[in-house]
Amino acid sequence: MSRQARDDESSGPGLVQIALGEPGYPSSLGRYLGSTAPQTIAALGNLDILHRPAFGMFCSVKCPGNLILQTYDLAQEWREAGVPVIGGFHSPMERECLTILLRGTAPVIVCPARSIEGMRVRSEYKPPLADGRLLLLSPFSPGYGRNTSETSVRRNRFVAALADRVFIAHAAPGSKTEALCREIVEWGKSLYTLPCDDNAHLIALGARLLPDQLLI
Repeated sequence: MSRQARDDESSGPGLVQIALGEPGYPSSLGRYLGSTAPQTIAALGNLDILHRPAFGMFCSVKCPGNLILQTYDLAQEWREAGVPVIGGFHSPMERECLTILLRGTAPVIVCPARSIEGMRVRSEYKPPLADGRLLLLSPFSPGYGRNTSETSVRRNRFVAALADRVFIAHAAPGSKTEALCREIVEWGKSLYTLPCDDNAHLIALGARLLPDQLLI
């Protein structure tokens, strides 16, 4: 595989590029994203995590209170069971779940909605990176140096395409997260949510209730 290591003082040594068509490039990206699949992805961390089945995780910026504790409990179950989880971890609920996951030993893939070349690695990421249980992954070239609404949409489709199964804690009606749910169902990929009247519209779209202790 042709990989160009970067010794950037911010993102650090070990940043690699994996081009479309090279060994190690996830086939699911082409399968689900088609012509919009990224030509190159950048990775920092343990690449072995990329080839393990992972649960994709999403939640809208605003999450109903009756779903917050259920989602915390689920993140703790995944952490204790060592379930790999992938996400952008941008919304408040997603960030809280990432904090829970990083306290354990479960593999985690974090996908920022920007390039990771030149990105300063957060202090909380350094121990799990050193332990080989964290992978930072991005489909964006160096020109995308900050998060935008457009890159967030692209990032979320990227995460959903990579995930083996997808969990939606909550998607606000009419939101971009709800539109993503509809696309995931159209792909034929397993989509799960939690039992709550606030998620009735997701179940109507085709999401299934998450069975107790559903683990990969």
